[in-house]
Formats: sequence, C-alpha cells, structure tokens
Amino acid sequence: YVPPQVRKAQETLDDKKREELGRLKKMVNGLINRLSEPNLSSISGQMEDLYMANSRKDMNETLTDTLMNACVTAVAMPARLMMEHVLLVSILHHNVGIEVGAHFLEAVVKKFDEICKSDAEGKECENLLALIAHLYNFHVVHSLLIFDILKKLVSTFTEKEIELILFLLKNVGFSLRKDDALALKELITEAQRKANTAEKKFQEQTRVRFMLETMLALRNNDMRKIPGYDPEPVEKLRKLQRTLIHSSGKETQLRVSLESLLNADQVGRWWIVGSSWSGAPMINDTKKQTQQKLHIGKVSSKIMELARKLRMNTDIRRSIFCVLMTSEDFLDAFEKLLK
Repeated sequence: YVPPQVRKAQETLDDKKREELGRLKKMVNGLINRLSEPNLSSISGQMEDLYMANSRKDMNETLTDTLMNACVTAVAMPARLMMEHVLLVSILHHNVGIEVGAHFLEAVVKKFDEICKSDAEGKECENLLALIAHLYNFHVVHSLLIFDILKKLVSTFTEKEIELILFLLKNVGFSLRKDDALALKELITEAQRKANTAEKKFQEQTRVRFMLETMLALRNNDMRKIPGYDPEPVEKLRKLQRTLIHSSGKETQLRVSLESLLNADQVGRWWIVGSSWSGAPMINDTKKQTQQKLHIGKVSSKIMELARKLRMNTDIRRSIFCVLMTSEDFLDAFEKLLK
C-alpha cells in the first residue's frame, strides 16, 4: 500500500523527470540537426557539457534514440552524413567514456539483428550496417565484431546477405585486411565454398561472382578492382577525429563479439567497466548453493540467530559469518573460507 501523500510526491517526481527528459531531448535534437563537419568541434563540446550536466544514463538513451531516428530510415542515408553522426559518437566515446559508444553499439546491433530477421523491404539493414562499419572505422569497436557479422551473413548466404557482405566489404574491407589478414582469408575461403555449393540455387550468378571478385581484390590488396571505393572521406574525418580527441592513450576499442552484444541482458555487459548487473547466472550455481547450505547446517542455532540479528541476509554472508565465529584460529578460518 502506498499512502496518498507519497503517491502524489512520486507522481510529481515522475512529471518533473519527464519534463527534464523532454527538455534534454530537444537540446540533443537541436545539436544533431545542425551537425556537419565544420561545426563538429563546437557540437561535440556542447554534447560533452550536456554529459557533465545530466545523468549519463539519460544522455546515452537520448543520444542513441536521436541518432537512430536520424540515421535508420527506410531510404539509404548519404554516406557522408552517416560518417559525421558516427564520428560524433566516436569523439564522445573517447572523451566522455566508453559507455557512450557501448550503449549506442548495443542498440544498433540489436536493431540490425531484429530487422535482418524480419525481412523488411526498406534500406534499414544497410543503414544499420553502415553505422556498425563506421563505428569500426572510427575505432569505437574492434574488428572481431565485423568478422562475426560477416561470418553470420556468409553462413546464411541468400541474395540479401550477399548485398550486405558487399556493402560491408566496400566500407571496411581494407581496414579488416590490415587488422587481421588471416581471418579475412578464412572468410574468403568459406564464401568461395558456400558459392560453389549454392551455385544451382541462384538463377542470377552475377552478384555471387561479383562478390567473390571483390573478395579476391581485397585479398590481393587491389583497390582498383572495387568499384566506387574511395578511402578519402574516411581518412579526412579520421584526421579531424585526432584533433578533437583529448584522451590519454588508453585502449578504448570495444573488443566484443556479436553473441555477447545480443545476449547482453543474460550475460552482463562485461565490456563496460563498472556496469552494474544483477543476473549473474554463474553465481546462481546450484551445487555451490547446496554446499553453502550444508556448511551452514553444521552450525548451532545460537550462531544462526546471531547472524539473523546482524542482518546476514544471504547464504554467502551467513556462511562467512559462521566461519569467522566458529573457527579455532586464523588458519582454521582460512581453510574454511577457502572451502
């Protein structure tokens, strides 16, 4: 039962919070709408100030929502606009903290997985993939995730997947070759094998052949064979990124796999230092629990009553308390605690 006055206070608090979030959303929206290469420096500075003035959770959620609304549309987004949006995330990721990039990346990957499964007609899949590719280009995420996505696409190997593989390789292929040439070679071999087995299914072979040619061009480091490949815009923005980042040389790339991102709610976000999480399936091990209960069972009811009075409210706390209270000396306590 919640008394009326407490209920009223709670409602006022909720209204106040909603109002604050609405105001914050307007401010972030205004900044994102004005975003372009020349004013990236001032906008990233204003965003950093907003991060200092508001809670990180609210800011992360507002920024992610705003960027997703701006970039994930049913029509293909201009590449330049996409890069500028991701560059802003990258600058905040390096200057404010890695939870900024981690929150955005998780939202993008989950949305990408969901839309890929739903067979949507629009260009949302390509737009989401472009976001992931540029997060890799601007050093927010490690190549591990890109290889995971490519492996997943190669294993499905339908026309839509081939389009996405080509799109991704065109955006980040040469960077992948630089980062992990061996993994790229294995991926190309796997794609060739798939193409050979799936040959009869495809009526139109040109797309598959074009994909294999692109992969071979990547393997041989031949940029001329990839139509429309232009590394210049990314390089230009990378230079701008270097001037705007003022963090010490610590490692900020998120080395996280596709599976970990998709199962973040079950396995926790271990890639964000200090992220709280209450699921812990590895702690809820039944064997350990029975052992603890058995251990407690040997203790006198007097000690158990004392533990209850001192609010030792979990099995592990009660165990430690009982060990400390009933041990003969420090060696005995040490042995029992180890068990």
